[in-house]
Amino acid sequence: MNSRRTIGFIGLGHMGGPMAANLVGAGHRVLGHDLMPEVLTAAAGTGVEAAGSSTQVAAAADVVITMLPAGRHVLGLYREEGLLAAARPGTLFIDCSTIDVADARSAHEAAATAGMRALDAPVSGGVVGAEAGTLTFMAGGGDAEFAEADPLLAVMGGKTVHCGGPGAGQAAKICNNMILGVSMIAVSEAFVLGESLGLSHQALFDVASTASGQCWSLNVNCPVPGPVPGSPANRGYRPGFAAPLMAKDLGLAADAARAGGVHAELGLRAAELYAAYAEGSGADHDFSGIVGTIREQSAPRTSRNGDST
Repeated sequence: MNSRRTIGFIGLGHMGGPMAANLVGAGHRVLGHDLMPEVLTAAAGTGVEAAGSSTQVAAAADVVITMLPAGRHVLGLYREEGLLAAARPGTLFIDCSTIDVADARSAHEAAATAGMRALDAPVSGGVVGAEAGTLTFMAGGGDAEFAEADPLLAVMGGKTVHCGGPGAGQAAKICNNMILGVSMIAVSEAFVLGESLGLSHQALFDVASTASGQCWSLNVNCPVPGPVPGSPANRGYRPGFAAPLMAKDLGLAADAARAGGVHAELGLRAAELYAAYAEGSGADHDFSGIVGTIREQSAPRTSRNGDST
């Protein structure tokens, strides 16, 4: 395998754009396509070669990476829009979207039927991780496909894990994000409780971040301004990891739990809370902004400085 490859990248938004830019920075030729002209223009500014269509990308690429909103977009692109038909036989398709496990397995089957190879490889780490090249990739597919994809994933991420066969990467992703969603709600509730008790944000953070309450939702993405300068709370809850995306991922986890007969009481409740938040005030906010909803629904009402109102 040549060290420099021609990579097709479809979906160049908040996550896909910086991921593609990191591949360019590593010396690969990246052909990109996105339905939003302004997004494609921005990607071109990082060295991505803009293509007029997704099929044009697939026809010229050694590997095709997709980063799309939902399973229907992936399957539609693969089948109805002719992405698989346009590619050379044996092309490796890596889907980094977060989609339903069943849809991921259907994508693998569609690729195999078309004479292609596939890997589902959703990511964790958000926009910050995409920009820094520190994402975690959870991969599902064959050993040979993972071995071929791994050097490319390593350019875009700090850790890659081969989780198993087709769909296993998506299974790991929804399980991980169920933990994330539940923990962010717990951390947010703890800060609001601390406010009601007259505890400063910094004092609670200094204790919990080095004690048994430490977790990513607290130590890295702290939901209140101050303790973690890089958290979205310090920039008006601008994502980050947008609340609607968290709601989508928790919805996938909730559907899987129900289908599997798993008693996931906290996961199901987290899915309900984030669905409501994403449809309301959190529509354009980071998922950590749910602390505001918890504060608003609490009695007595508390301010962000820890003083009762």
